[in-house]
Amino acid sequence: MDFLSNIVQQVLAIFYSFTKTLGFPNYGVAIILMTIVVKMLLYPLTKKQIESMKGMASIQPKMKALQEKYKDDKQRLNMELANLYKSENINPLAGCLPLLVQMPIMIGIFYGIRDFNYVGPSEFLIWDIAKSFNAINGTEGFAAAMPYLFWPVASALSSIVVSKMSMPGNGASAPGMNNALMTYGMPVFIGYISLDFPTGLIIYWVVMNVVQILQQKFMMRESL
Repeated sequence: MDFLSNIVQQVLAIFYSFTKTLGFPNYGVAIILMTIVVKMLLYPLTKKQIESMKGMASIQPKMKALQEKYKDDKQRLNMELANLYKSENINPLAGCLPLLVQMPIMIGIFYGIRDFNYVGPSEFLIWDIAKSFNAINGTEGFAAAMPYLFWPVASALSSIVVSKMSMPGNGASAPGMNNALMTYGMPVFIGYISLDFPTGLIIYWVVMNVVQILQQKFMMRESL
């Protein structure tokens, strides 16, 4: 992972140099630009993943009917589900490969930004992106740290939206402990641990989520 992390840090330095060329050197802007470019480059994989998700969502009513009909016969249920996938030309695992390809890239970006050594000012608007909420709260007090709550909250809220959009039927089927945990529990946990992360890393996460949401809305509109 150090290899990918080093590449990410070099790419971030290039984007910072680009902002410098434009006359406003800023690491926050560099992180935003890098995240947008990476998400655009990964768009074909994201599209494949979302198309698979849409296919699974379209057969949810039929799947539920089969699960109800054969709830006492797991072997028959599995056979009927396999026949359903075949007749609808849907591969339930098709969305996994794009995710597996993207995962090392996203992890590399995570560690690359988290461990980045800023050369020069690391301010972005009212935030020092090299610092975390907890670090400032511990040294300067809550009043100074309060503005830094914005990004952890934004990370949790944007993650909730992504989670809801990624569920079959766009989260329309709400019941169930597992659904609630994935839709709300994990994003809240992400927001909580973000309190310890450098703000630059959380900016990356929020921008990534926002681009994901926009890409998915575009793809959904394109299919209408």
